[in-house]
Amino acid sequence: MGKTAGGRLAWADLLRMAALLACLMVWLAEEGLAGSALGSASWQAYQLYNSLLRWCVPVFAMLSGMFLLEPRTGLTLPRLLLGRVLRVLIAIVLWGAVYRLADGLLSGGRFGWGLAASALSAALRADTHEWLWFLYVILGLYLVTPVLRAFVRGAGRGDFHVFFLLVFVIAFLLPTLLELWPNGEVSRWLDKLDIHLVLGFAGYYVLGYYLKAYTLSRPAEYLVYLLGALGAAVTVGGTWALSLRRGETVTALCGFTSPCVALTALAVCVLFRYVLGVSDERSRRQRMSGAARAALGAYLFAGLLRLLLNHFGVTAFSLPAALSPLAWGLGLLLVSLAAAWLVSKIPLLGPYLM
Repeated sequence: MGKTAGGRLAWADLLRMAALLACLMVWLAEEGLAGSALGSASWQAYQLYNSLLRWCVPVFAMLSGMFLLEPRTGLTLPRLLLGRVLRVLIAIVLWGAVYRLADGLLSGGRFGWGLAASALSAALRADTHEWLWFLYVILGLYLVTPVLRAFVRGAGRGDFHVFFLLVFVIAFLLPTLLELWPNGEVSRWLDKLDIHLVLGFAGYYVLGYYLKAYTLSRPAEYLVYLLGALGAAVTVGGTWALSLRRGETVTALCGFTSPCVALTALAVCVLFRYVLGVSDERSRRQRMSGAARAALGAYLFAGLLRLLLNHFGVTAFSLPAALSPLAWGLGLLLVSLAAAWLVSKIPLLGPYLM
């Protein structure tokens, strides 16, 4: 796979766009699940979308790690703080205020300095819309980037494998099992061990770098695909069976840090690197790169657009459940990308908003 302008990887840009679309579809599917009767045809359709596409958020973290953890890049601490951390902080505050302002206006409030000040104050207190939660995850990963860069710079391949094993067991597997079947003794052990280094999305962040830096053997690649397919099947079938058994939608297997979702995310990333991609024709790679650069802004705009559509009674669920997340997801993606591109052209402020 060729590189896009600026050293960007074309397959990674394509994966970023696929993850963004999947993220929008998951959001729509979650709304559909909430409004569908358990076990109905629409519930099953939305549950299938939701279970199969949960890899989207882990992949976003992996894509960030691919490039920011590369030791050969000259990412100094001032450059990280001013070029990455500050941008995300500004985006959190500005978009947090915009979302709170939109909530206030759509709830019948009148625009004025009082409402604007209240929205800004809420954003500064991290009291923001749930759609913005991933910005905080990215900010946390940026803050620990210097430590993780030092780790990957000195780590051998075996060291990575030990790290990933700890992540999978401590951060993914055991918490998911304990959510499904609580066990006081196991929970006590985890609390006593207090291993925070491998918690959260740090595992995905480092995994992204690993998949870019190291080449998998063909047997290992096929094993990843097998485990990814198995993870997807368990997520779909397990969620369906547990939900019907308990009489309510069970989401434990669909968590972004559940082991099955982690295996599926790994397989999707490997698939895009080794099998899928865009044409090496230069103009196509440049168009893909341009769209990928607007992905974060499109994500932010999509949430705002959904608020507006819901307020005016435009529902995504007038279409059959089997088509609704895909059709509306594509529509939101295209409109949001166009809006993000326009805002990015605002002098000085545009790059910090996107």
